[in-house]
Amino acid sequence: MESYNYLVVGSGLFGAVFVHEATKRGKRCLVLERRNHVGGNIYTENINGINVHKYGAHIFHTSNKEVWEYINQFAEFNNYINSPIAIYGDEVYNLPFNMNTFSRMWGIKTPAEAKAKIAQQVAEAGIKEPKNLEEQAISLVGYDIYEKLVKGYTEKQWGRSCRDLPAFIIKRLPLRFTYDNNYFNDRWQGIPIGGYTPIIEKLLEGSEVMLNTDYFTFIKENPGIAEKTVFTGMLDEFFGYSLGHLEWRSLRFETEELDIDNFQGNAVVNYTSREVPWTRIIEHKHFEFGTQPTTVITREYPLEWEPGAEPYYPINDEKNEILANRYRELADKCENVIFGGRLAHYKYYNMDQVIAAALEAIRKEFNS
Repeated sequence: MESYNYLVVGSGLFGAVFVHEATKRGKRCLVLERRNHVGGNIYTENINGINVHKYGAHIFHTSNKEVWEYINQFAEFNNYINSPIAIYGDEVYNLPFNMNTFSRMWGIKTPAEAKAKIAQQVAEAGIKEPKNLEEQAISLVGYDIYEKLVKGYTEKQWGRSCRDLPAFIIKRLPLRFTYDNNYFNDRWQGIPIGGYTPIIEKLLEGSEVMLNTDYFTFIKENPGIAEKTVFTGMLDEFFGYSLGHLEWRSLRFETEELDIDNFQGNAVVNYTSREVPWTRIIEHKHFEFGTQPTTVITREYPLEWEPGAEPYYPINDEKNEILANRYRELADKCENVIFGGRLAHYKYYNMDQVIAAALEAIRKEFNS
């Protein structure tokens, strides 16, 4: 087999941006992807004209002008604004927590009334030093918001009681005392018209891509195939789990096409009651203001992660961070391996952060 300058493991955003920039500089790249498609978790699949986010909702948002201008080379973005709603029993609330939320919950109208209500509940709780997530949340937003909009959702996400979760998971709960349902504060946001997959395909142009290919099997059969490796898989897996497993939370998706034009009237609807097994339902057509006669929805179920399952959210508690730092020390000693992305850094990244990290890796690699 031919030799390459870079063997890139994974075709998600980090790998694809790195490949694009390296190829522009005249380097030969071979991309290995264990799935049967490119794009990692931002992969979108077209179903009857609807771009379906196969691995959960991905809404691009950033305040980084360099990243925004960079990604706009590869797609035109629409003006979608993320304004999720929450359903608790028969009640419907706007997210993030703002004056629409407070007005619906307490029948009040002004910021002063909302602040007074929250302050009253926080004072009545009298929690000085929160011992767990429940006490931390109540000390920030009071009982009503915690009970209806935080408790059940969080317990589903983590698979355990809020009383058994550490307080540091919720450092703050943003409260907005304006009637503003825009979930993100970032300067730029939107959805790429036509989905994310075409972006990845453009980024990978000029490189060779092998799908359904496991890196560890491949490299045993093809040692020395590349001068350097760009690894975007799981950090602990690269080292054969020699120090133990880093822990994650996982997800399961149930996607179905419905013979109606509009199922829930919003792209993202959170279900905050513990009794409802899914955390949210995504209706994909609303990301691109679709008018198709049918619709596609996805129910999202949190899962306890176990080795072999798909990792989604790193559990960055003290125990796992200590282990991750030990693996990072090993990674620093690998001269011809560049580690990048959510899995290899064991960090939760937004898409813009992944792109920024990839561009920084390119600058470091090529001194440019």
